[in-house]
Amino acid sequence: MTNSNPAKRQSALDRLMEAMPVMSPQVHKAAAFVLDHPDVVGFASVRQLAADAGVKPNTLVRMARAIGFDGYEDFRETFRDALRTNPFPDRAEWLQDLAAGDRLETLYADIAGSALSNLEQLFAKTTPDEMRTIADLIVGSRRTYVIGVGANYALAHNFAYLVGMALDNVTAVPQEGNLPMDAVVRAGRDDVVVAMTFEPYRSEVVDAVTSARAQKATVVAITDSHGSPIAVGVDHVILTPSATPQFFPSTIAAAAALETLASFIVADAPRAVVQTIERFHRRRYDLGVYWSE
Repeated sequence: MTNSNPAKRQSALDRLMEAMPVMSPQVHKAAAFVLDHPDVVGFASVRQLAADAGVKPNTLVRMARAIGFDGYEDFRETFRDALRTNPFPDRAEWLQDLAAGDRLETLYADIAGSALSNLEQLFAKTTPDEMRTIADLIVGSRRTYVIGVGANYALAHNFAYLVGMALDNVTAVPQEGNLPMDAVVRAGRDDVVVAMTFEPYRSEVVDAVTSARAQKATVVAITDSHGSPIAVGVDHVILTPSATPQFFPSTIAAAAALETLASFIVADAPRAVVQTIERFHRRRYDLGVYWSE
């Protein structure tokens, strides 16, 4: 029997996500790797995939059986037709040209390659329907808290600033002198919490997400892996790879995800939202906020 239908592959991935909260640590690790690299599964043997995931081959068998497959081979059949696609066909040649010079040019090429790859994976693994669903949740929420600390602090505040032109229910946290928990402690069933953190994961963000889940708020995780401590058991995950040759995690994919989400909020919102934005900008022109000749 061949289970190569894309819908069946997605069903297998969905079942992995649903089962992750009750998996043992090693099976959880294997499932997270599969969710992060689904295109590899159809081509890799059980030993190859286990080595890449950092687990034993039998762990993959246990993972497959945990979601109803007879074993790993049965599970892998679902992914056989998954093809690696490259929406940037000229990228390899372009990067080779960039890397033909000295060491700094090579680094430049490496950064360019990782940036493009991170963006490619973001848009390949997140659908417009998912973005629209999250945008609608934010528009309809009593309050949406956007959590970003460290390098993500500016992303959270920029998102709240942009969306704030249209909505008055979006708040970036933490504010100066506060912790994320200080705001999230007020979140409840009618609220949305959008949280960002990337490996190495920030403890205060993980704690805030745990609190938000306990308080029945809707939680959206923007993070770099399905194995991230803020991804398991939440309502929505936007996978934003952060790979980079530099020391700090890349935030390019996270910035693109938030920019897309802000656009969806405006595009799918009632006409009154657009009118609010137009009034906002007109007022700024009237007050001389924007420079003109």
